[in-house]
Amino acid sequence: MTPRCLTALALILTATATTATAQEYLSYGPRPAYLVGQMTDGPLKDQLTQCLGQTPSRSDFSIGHRGAPLMLPEHTVESNVAAAQMGAGILECDVTFTADLELVCRHAQNDLHTTTNIVATDLGEKCTVPFTAASGDTPASAECRTSDLTLEEFRSLSAKMDASDNTATTTEGYLGGTASFRTDLYTHSATSMTHAESIELFRGLGAKFTPELKSPSVEMPFNGFTQADYAQKMIDEYKAAGIPASDVWAQSFDLQDVLYWIENEPEFGAQAVYLDDRYELEEGDGGLLDPMDAATFQPSMQELADMGVQYIAPPLWLLVTLDADGEMVPSVYADEATAAGLNIITWTLERSGPLNTGGGWYFQSVAEATDNDGVTYELLDVLAQDVGVVGVFSDWPATTTFYANCMGL
Repeated sequence: MTPRCLTALALILTATATTATAQEYLSYGPRPAYLVGQMTDGPLKDQLTQCLGQTPSRSDFSIGHRGAPLMLPEHTVESNVAAAQMGAGILECDVTFTADLELVCRHAQNDLHTTTNIVATDLGEKCTVPFTAASGDTPASAECRTSDLTLEEFRSLSAKMDASDNTATTTEGYLGGTASFRTDLYTHSATSMTHAESIELFRGLGAKFTPELKSPSVEMPFNGFTQADYAQKMIDEYKAAGIPASDVWAQSFDLQDVLYWIENEPEFGAQAVYLDDRYELEEGDGGLLDPMDAATFQPSMQELADMGVQYIAPPLWLLVTLDADGEMVPSVYADEATAAGLNIITWTLERSGPLNTGGGWYFQSVAEATDNDGVTYELLDVLAQDVGVVGVFSDWPATTTFYANCMGL
């Protein structure tokens, strides 16, 4: 067993051993209070202020998005331990596979060049596209896939914050580029995981599971490994670990994966989550940007429900819009999903950095009302109370846990 494998195992065993007392270690840290302090005065701010002294408790409403990657390298043991300590009741492993068909936690099959140190190691030569230095107007580039490596080779890599510097002329320089609102303080010795190891870790932390089957970057079948094999292998690892289907929300952007689980693994399919990436905007009444009429989506919300889909997960902005008074309200999309009886989960809070200039991609439908960090809780309140979402992914789960605890979610 390699040293990195032993490290991962030791950390997982430690987390398992402390499960019984995990509740004692929950902490919001300073960020929720900071965000409340930034809010515009009003009833919501008053209510949240009264909760600042509450004792944290775990909530399934709070979902760790790749762990807690606002500050710690995503999909590592350390990132998920931090998320659990912030009260995230559900933790995520994005699932992809190696050259020897082992399942590992990685946001994309082809992200090793930005999430690990691979380009600065001898394994960089095995990348689908090895590192090329920036030259003139041509940026630095690389593409390194988990499917380029065996599991043993994958384990030898060091995880880092998801970033790269496309102006770099050296491999060491390319490893930089971390966003200014994030940090590299916790990157050293961060421990990557296999999917099976994530199951043991999350169980040891007292959390539930939301694995996402990532779209392959390679053509399928891959060495005889079909898409159905891939979807089944992910579920089989929960069954092998004795995890009840009621504790697992399997996700995919590919509707066919969701339908596969509904048909072939109905207990797991009952909570399978269709990650909706049908993003479009059109001009709504009064010239405000409004999410496209969900009834025109194919398949429609009702058609999804008729197929057996019970959970849908669009991005934050697709669920909200601004009314004529500039107030956040549920979008047509949200209303259509609710009318079809779909449970709604959304993503991703705390991924935008400072919100003083509109919030970027995740806040695009409410950008005109987004001018300070306190808007985080204004948006979350509309999502929870008016849209009725059942869970929110966050890059810093303390923010969502605090709100859920305060509101009794």
